[in-house]
Amino acid sequence: MPDPTPRSPRRSDALSRERIVEAAIQILDTGGESGLTVRAVTAHLSTGRGAIYHHVADKDELLAAAADSVIATVMVGVGVDGDEDPKRAIRALALGIFDAIDAHPWVGTQLSREPLQPAVLRIWRSVGSYLQSLGATGPARSDAGSALVNYVLGSAAQHAAGARRMVRETDRKAYLEAFAAQWTHHDPDPIAQEAAALVPGHDDREQFLAGVDIFLLGITAGLQATAAGADHRAGVPTEPRPRR
Repeated sequence: MPDPTPRSPRRSDALSRERIVEAAIQILDTGGESGLTVRAVTAHLSTGRGAIYHHVADKDELLAAAADSVIATVMVGVGVDGDEDPKRAIRALALGIFDAIDAHPWVGTQLSREPLQPAVLRIWRSVGSYLQSLGATGPARSDAGSALVNYVLGSAAQHAAGARRMVRETDRKAYLEAFAAQWTHHDPDPIAQEAAALVPGHDDREQFLAGVDIFLLGITAGLQATAAGADHRAGVPTEPRPRR
């Protein structure tokens, strides 16, 4: 007697880890992290659980792989690996990560979980190599890299979390105007008043990139100061400052 229970069609072609990760990204983008389950992936790919577990051990590994795929795409897209200008490459990488987390908010949450996951290590290697090209080595490179990476990931994730609460641009405009009015009302300090007046025209992306530039200026100034100190100790003459 035939089985009356309908069955989902199974894929006849072999699955790969890449296709499973692509499916996970699509599920995460539409349903968020709570929507990512092995059942959801098997349904999306019309396959069985065993085929999924052949490539990934569990949901944590799948999340890490999905985030790494997004970040790897960012690096290829912005072309940082072929840029010979370290500062320009760092700015492009940072902005690419910001836009990626804006488009995939779950990536920001995932990258904050485990410092040794593939995506974070990928970012560290790239930032570290460009800082080395700028002349930062040893503890200076480690400190600068840590501060810069933490800023990029933290700021991008914070922006994405806030952006999810404002679907329409009109909502964002109204929110910023209301926030500025409340800030102006509660804090009469001139500095606060000036900052509040700028809020309605605030652009998260531009402010984020301004922060990256501040980090790069600080890193460059620190390297120059270190080099000047080393020259002074070695007795290397420096150019005299012009008199006023």
